[in-house]
Amino acid sequence: MLDPVPSSRPRSGAADEPVIKLAVLAVGGQGGGVLADWITDVAERNGFVAQSTSVAGVAQRTGATIYYIEMARDTGRLPVFALSPSQGDVDILIAAELMEAGRAIIRGFVTPNRTTLIASSHRIAAVSEKIEPGDGRASSSKVHATAEAASKRFIAFDMEKIAADNGSMISASLLGALAGSDALPFTRESYEQAIGTGGRGVKASLAAFAAAYDRARGTAAPTAKPAIVGSALGSGHVSGPRNLLQGWQALAARIDLLPVAVRDMALRGLRKVVDYQDIAYGREYLDRLDKAVAIDSLDPTHALSIAAAKHLANAMCYDDMIRVADLKTRSTRARRVRKEVGVKDGSVLQVTEYFHPRIEEFCGTLPARLGSYIEDRPKLAAFLDRRINRGRRIRTDSFAGFAALWFIGGLRRWRRRLLRHKVETAHLDQWYTLALGYVPADYALAVEILNCRRLIKGYSDTHVRAQSKFDRVLSALDLLEGRDDAADWIRRLREAALKDEKGDMLDGALKTVATLGPATGN
Repeated sequence: MLDPVPSSRPRSGAADEPVIKLAVLAVGGQGGGVLADWITDVAERNGFVAQSTSVAGVAQRTGATIYYIEMARDTGRLPVFALSPSQGDVDILIAAELMEAGRAIIRGFVTPNRTTLIASSHRIAAVSEKIEPGDGRASSSKVHATAEAASKRFIAFDMEKIAADNGSMISASLLGALAGSDALPFTRESYEQAIGTGGRGVKASLAAFAAAYDRARGTAAPTAKPAIVGSALGSGHVSGPRNLLQGWQALAARIDLLPVAVRDMALRGLRKVVDYQDIAYGREYLDRLDKAVAIDSLDPTHALSIAAAKHLANAMCYDDMIRVADLKTRSTRARRVRKEVGVKDGSVLQVTEYFHPRIEEFCGTLPARLGSYIEDRPKLAAFLDRRINRGRRIRTDSFAGFAALWFIGGLRRWRRRLLRHKVETAHLDQWYTLALGYVPADYALAVEILNCRRLIKGYSDTHVRAQSKFDRVLSALDLLEGRDDAADWIRRLREAALKDEKGDMLDGALKTVATLGPATGN
C-alpha cells in the first residue's frame, strides 16, 4: 500500500469555506444510497450545499459501492466539488461492515491525523473466506487494531444487530453513529427530520438511529445479563416432562465430575448431541468421552479430552436426510426466516425447499439389513437410483410438503436401527479407538488424530469428498510411525486438506511425507 500524503488543509469551497469530505462504503442491500441521501438532506437543512456521487462495486462481495459526499457552508457562491474520494483526503469514512473498513484503510482513505472512521463491527464473510473448505475467516481483531492506529478516531460496534433488533436497516444505525460522533456540526434533530421525510419504516428507523446514537456517545443503558437458573447445563430455563428433566439432571451431574478445563466443551457437545437425538444419546456421548478422560493424565491442559469432547459430538451428529428434514420443519427456523425476509404479521410466506437425494441417502434411511441388501446388489441399486436421484422442490408452506418433511424428520426415533447410523457408528469407533491407542506412545499425535475429524462435514457428495480426505490424511500414519514430528505432519496434512477443495495441496504434502526418512525432527 502506498503511503497517502494528505493535503496540508482541506480543499476550500466558496469564500475559503472548508469542504467536508465523507465516504460511505456499503454492499448491496445495506441501504448505502439511502444513507447518502439522508446525510445530504441533513447538510442542506443546516445551510450547507452538498453533492453526492456513487461508484458501484463489481459485485456484492467483491467490491462495495462507494458513496461520496462533499459539503460546504452555503455562502452564495457555488463551490467546486470532487466526484470521488482521494487517498489521504477523507474527513469521515463510514463502513457498513468491518472488512469494508479494512479495505478502506488499504486504499488509503483513512489517515491518522484526519479521518473519523465509523464501522459496524459485524462480519459478512467474503467470497474468498467462504470458498476455503476450512476456517477461511480473516482476523477481525487485526482489523480493529489496524483501524485504531490508522484513524484519528475509530467508532465501532455491532450496528447490524441494533438495526435488526429495531426492525430497521443498518443505514439507520450508521446514521445514528455518525450523529453521535459529532463529526459533523449538525444537531440530532436535523438527522431525525431527514429520516422522517422517508415515509416508510420511519418509526423503526428512528428507533435504530436513537440506539446507535446513544451507543456512539457512550450513553446507552447497559444490557442486563440473563440470570442462569437450573443445573450445570446453564440453560437459564428448565421445563418439560419430568422424566426428561431427570435425565438432564443426571447428565449434568456427570458433567460436574469432569476436569474443570473439559466441562465447557463437554457441555456444548452434550447439548448438541441431545438436541440431535435424545437423552440416551447424550449418555452414549459421555460414556465415550469418559474413555478419553480416564487416560488423559499426561497433559495438565487436558488437550486430549477437550478435543474428544468437541469432535465426538460432531461425529455423533452427522448430517442425514432425517436431520435435514428435522431442521427445516422446526418452528424456530420458520420464525428466523420470516424475520430475515421481513414478513409482517398476517402475511403469507411461501418457502420452497430443494432436495436431491442419492440412492446412498435413501438406503441410509432404511433398516440396516434392508439398506445393506440393496447396496450389495448394484443392479437393484442402479434401478432405484434412476427413480430417486433427481431434484425435488417441496413447498413447506403447504400441508402436504410440510407433512412429508415432518414425517422424515420424525424417523429420528428409529435412527439407531437404520443403515446410516450403523455405518457412522462403526467409522466413529474405528477413528476414536485409533486415536486413543496412540496416547501412551505419542500424546500429541493422538490429539491431532482426534482433530482430523473436523475434515468430515456436510451432506451427500460433500460428505463423501470430506471422508475421502480424512482417510487420505490418516493413511500417512504408517509412513510417520516412530517419528518425533509425526503429530506436526498430521497437522500439516489436515491443514492442507482444509485449504484446498480439489485436494492438490494434500497430494503434494502426502508425496513429501512419502519421501521422509526415519530421522526424527523437521
